[in-house]
Amino acid sequence: MIETHAHIYDEQFEADRPEMLQRAKEVGVKEIWMPNCSSETIGGMLALEESNPDLCVPMMGLHPCYVKEDYKDELALVSKWLEERPFRIIGEIGLDFYWDLMFVSEQEEAFLAQLALAKKYNIPICIHSRNSKKNEHNAIIRCCELIEEFNWNGLRGIFHCFSGNLEEAKRVIDLNFLLGIGGVATFKNGGLDRVLPYIDL
Repeated sequence: MIETHAHIYDEQFEADRPEMLQRAKEVGVKEIWMPNCSSETIGGMLALEESNPDLCVPMMGLHPCYVKEDYKDELALVSKWLEERPFRIIGEIGLDFYWDLMFVSEQEEAFLAQLALAKKYNIPICIHSRNSKKNEHNAIIRCCELIEEFNWNGLRGIFHCFSGNLEEAKRVIDLNFLLGIGGVATFKNGGLDRVLPYIDL
């Protein structure tokens, strides 16, 4: 088993992290992929990789919720790390319209810049796409549109924590991406009961 998305380097898990990692190994988890958020999370993430090289796999990217006024500096750091050492995947990247829409254009620019890095290093991406609270702004669709505009057939990866409808799922799959199905599948009104029976495992 591979856990494709876990922020286990976060300080809230410090109390029992070694025990948690051991339990993961005991139930058959072979790898835990750790998405980066920003410059602030790189140190803890890479330290966890160093102490658990057989289990913890770091990603490199700028999370959309961390795209602020200094996003170009953050992107420069992401680019620098990708030059310095190999990463298996870029992430997590994407669009988040849930909290506010102040930095939407910057999020889109950061997303496209990181698609270019994925192409440069020919590695997959992990996409975070969260709609606005009232669903008037659809992050899944906009990510798909930007991927289509980028127009590189080698682009691939996963839309993590997918919570869209069947039409959106098929569009994502047609773009050569996987769907990450998380806890939303257990929600009574999550909607994935109208998606999962109609897509391939």
